[in-house]
Amino acid sequence: MKKYFVTLTYLIIIVCFMIPILSLFAIALSEGFDVYWQAIKHEEALEAIRLSIIIALIAVPINLVFGIGASWCIAKFDFPGKSMLTALIDLPFAISPVISGFIFLTIFGMDSVLGSWLASHGIQFIFAIPAIVIATMFITLPFIARELIPLMQEHGNEEEEAAIALGASGIKTFWYITLPNIKWGILYGILISLSRAFGEFGAVSVVSGHIRGKTTSIPMHVEILYNEYNYVAAFSVASVLAILAIITMILKNSLLSVKNVDLEKSQ
Repeated sequence: MKKYFVTLTYLIIIVCFMIPILSLFAIALSEGFDVYWQAIKHEEALEAIRLSIIIALIAVPINLVFGIGASWCIAKFDFPGKSMLTALIDLPFAISPVISGFIFLTIFGMDSVLGSWLASHGIQFIFAIPAIVIATMFITLPFIARELIPLMQEHGNEEEEAAIALGASGIKTFWYITLPNIKWGILYGILISLSRAFGEFGAVSVVSGHIRGKTTSIPMHVEILYNEYNYVAAFSVASVLAILAIITMILKNSLLSVKNVDLEKSQ
């Protein structure tokens, strides 16, 4: 009886998840595939997609380096400021994305000392790609580190200490011992960070300036179309994010399957 209850619950969850997705595509395709495709390949939509890809490809690799380094320090060492570093990683979870956007606006805006200095040197930060990158980096900051910290703590220090005792350098120890142990956490973290970077709206909306065709990401372009009552086009572009979410889920499940096979082989 319990088995059937679990199966039924699982099916209900899947149906509840699929109904909004199917509704989105139903509205997007309500006027035919040609109208749907025209909305996606519109110049402003393509520019929004291109910008979202560029921002994600800049922000996520930087956060990957920070996430690995911060995780290594937190999991392997005790040092002054460790709790502060942990709090910094968790900060984006505690602050609303919109509030974080306003914080960056206060720091880098034209009325601030730093913003005025950047403007005097011909550097446009706010309402440009650099501000969008910083905002996206902040929002996606925790995902890689939070995947890796418990993983590194679980594996402990014994293997690294043994490698160093046998004469291995720090780089070799990390490359051949630490990295293989955390590779699945890195892949999960990258996948989740990319998905979050593509879908971020609040912080990016504040610092981007909504310059149409220049600083509008996919979510902002959807908002613009929706506010113009162009619902079919809005849902059509929104379907791109839905497709990315579905791809993310498929890849995550695929990685989990490969991970399980890898663990079975290693045992």
